[in-house]
Amino acid sequence: MADAIATSVGAVLGTSTVTTYVESSSGISEGGRTGLTSVTTAICFVLAIFLAPFLGFVPGAATYPVLVLVGVMMMGGVRDIDWNDMEIAIPCFLTIAMMPFAYSISEGIAFGCISYTIIKLVRGKAKEVHPVMYAISILFLIRYVLQYIHIV
Repeated sequence: MADAIATSVGAVLGTSTVTTYVESSSGISEGGRTGLTSVTTAICFVLAIFLAPFLGFVPGAATYPVLVLVGVMMMGGVRDIDWNDMEIAIPCFLTIAMMPFAYSISEGIAFGCISYTIIKLVRGKAKEVHPVMYAISILFLIRYVLQYIHIV
């Protein structure tokens, strides 16, 4: 639940939280089930702040293989999608497809949320959509409208 909230809030605010789920599942699979794992991760991130300037020396091409591996791990969940249910399949596809097209995970999440909500509304299944999903979709739409008229 914490990962879902962090990902959603990050996407609404325009930040990218690409590896939230992958990092959590990796930590749990390695035995990290207590808060100590999170504390250790936080300490590593604080240390990374001071080491970040040195990462500029590493060419971008050196990071691509790792990104491919993360993408492969993230795609493992795709097999659990019911691709025969178009009310689910279309938002899932738009989420996956929009990430590389828009160069933004946040945009992919936004398109998925908005399309899911719209499809459920059009199909007359508005009660199946959680109120939080309505709120997220409306916030994303407001963001796009403001961005379109160049306010944000």
